[in-house]
Amino acid sequence: MTKTNRKENETKEYILPKYMNAAFLTKQSTVEIFQQELPKIGDRDVLVKVQAVGICGSDIHYFAHGHIGERVVQYPHIQGHECSGLVVAVGANVTRFKVGDRVAIEPGVSCMSCEWCKEGRYNLCPSVQFLSTPPVKGAFVQYLSHREDFLYHIPDTMSFEVATLAEPLSVGIHAMNRGNVKPNSTVLITGMGPVGLMAIVAAKAYGAGNIIVTDMEPLRLDAAKKLGATEAIDISSSDVSQEVNRLTEGAGVDIVIETSGNEKAIESAIALTKRGGTVVAIGFPAKNQIPLHITQMLQNEINFISVYRYINTYPTAIEILNQMGRDVEHVITDTFPMDDIQEAMNKAYQNKKDSLKIMVYPNP
Repeated sequence: MTKTNRKENETKEYILPKYMNAAFLTKQSTVEIFQQELPKIGDRDVLVKVQAVGICGSDIHYFAHGHIGERVVQYPHIQGHECSGLVVAVGANVTRFKVGDRVAIEPGVSCMSCEWCKEGRYNLCPSVQFLSTPPVKGAFVQYLSHREDFLYHIPDTMSFEVATLAEPLSVGIHAMNRGNVKPNSTVLITGMGPVGLMAIVAAKAYGAGNIIVTDMEPLRLDAAKKLGATEAIDISSSDVSQEVNRLTEGAGVDIVIETSGNEKAIESAIALTKRGGTVVAIGFPAKNQIPLHITQMLQNEINFISVYRYINTYPTAIEILNQMGRDVEHVITDTFPMDDIQEAMNKAYQNKKDSLKIMVYPNP
């Protein structure tokens, strides 16, 4: 994997081209590269030369199915929201960044004036502009304009690729906060996609004592162990309920973090949680409505909590990734220049056996 962890163009001026390449989803499962003018920046905006973009599960959903729930792609659309890059221009009122700074980009820009933003829950802002969520265009572009207060400095020693992991790690951190994970908690994380893997990192950072994970792909279970999972259950050959009962001596786990969106996994999470425990739902199911065992939840006083993106997590995520150093790099298994983004998206959708996080370079 080519690392892009060096500074470049550390000058006060950066010569910008007039046009840039952008990857447009022109119809279901089809991505094409077109040129367009560089975005303009406002007084509080920063222009970032995008160096790395991770392909997310939501990108795959929009690519393959054209929608997530009621959010429908309006073609042509630009995807991508796990991103990092190099500052190449700043607006007149920008104070925290200068040309040459290396940054991670928090993709959701909230209004910061509605009741949810004022409560500190800006992830629930009704007018949030979240990169790649229709109709907002995303980060599969060579240059991106973004508001200053949703950018974060990254260490010189951190690669741009690793910096993109601050986004899925932020989901895991928010899940730990919502689920009130405490030191020595026993945590079960279902689904070892990139969000599930980063939830392991978050659980470990929060002091979880036992981290049990489930999946059916050997590559993902192996990656989970490398990140700190204490037990990895292959659901293709083992009964999860029996294994969890064995590992917890029949008590169940303190907290289930459900990242897969699999209907059966969500249903079974309640039975796997101990009395008074918590289920934290992250993954979106294929159907808008699924059955839950409410009687069992009531009788065992199970907390069922949902997670939607994250709030105030990026500084923590960057610090955790920085402390991990190279120990997290094995999660990035494939890299593609943006010219080959069709191949990258096809592989992300079709090949979960051999790939974990796929990275795209808009500026190879």
